[in-house]
Amino acid sequence: MPTFYGTEVTSRLMLGTAQYPSPAILADAFRRSGAGIATVSVRREAGGDQAGQDFWALIRDLGTAVLPNTAGCYSVREAVTTAQMARELFDTNWIKLEVIGHADTLQPDPFGLVEAAAQLAEDGFEVFPYCTEDLVLCERLVEVGCKVLMPWGAPIGTGLGLNNIYGLRSLRAHFPGIPLVVDAGLGLPSHAAQAMEMGYDAVLLNTAVAKAGDPVAMARAFALAVEAGALAAGADPMDARDMAAPSTPVFGKAIL
Repeated sequence: MPTFYGTEVTSRLMLGTAQYPSPAILADAFRRSGAGIATVSVRREAGGDQAGQDFWALIRDLGTAVLPNTAGCYSVREAVTTAQMARELFDTNWIKLEVIGHADTLQPDPFGLVEAAAQLAEDGFEVFPYCTEDLVLCERLVEVGCKVLMPWGAPIGTGLGLNNIYGLRSLRAHFPGIPLVVDAGLGLPSHAAQAMEMGYDAVLLNTAVAKAGDPVAMARAFALAVEAGALAAGADPMDARDMAAPSTPVFGKAIL
């Protein structure tokens, strides 16, 4: 199982906690998925607010590790302040760092992301940066202290899957010793399996489960897909080839 900042988690599947039809369905989906990490937006919490406290109690009861995030932040200052609030609320140095640069695509701001990551790492945070598959950006994030990288598969909520296979494969090859998590854009269990087959350590998704017709069944489907993809990667799969090759031996064939 993957290890993030010295902590081994129980599953390669990470799930968000937004958009579910009800708290009960959220809890059932997590139980069926066996997800090892739950991501939580700090904006879902408010000091002294009963609804916020009820939600936090629900998350604690899931029994998973909690990864607060800075979802919806468009500036370095906003992201850093939100991370500091998250550390106080959830008593963890983990933070999924989002610094959004484009309102339509929700693409990360690479410049703001590096700046915020540097500030947070210096302040003792263990940063999980939501980034693109840009190799130079990822190198900068590692240089400022990130020990995990979370490149997107596709824009958040689109369900398009892995848009840039070449870029994601290059990233995996370039950072063999750093945990990599495909974060955002996965719509089908097959997308998750594909990411795992490429050697990624985990996947993070929300919309594909929460907005499914049956979120609990979809959560289980993703869990099985992640397990299958990881097993396939560990089994040293065959390389694709251009020419056909017979699977049945021709030696000893009867000659007529």
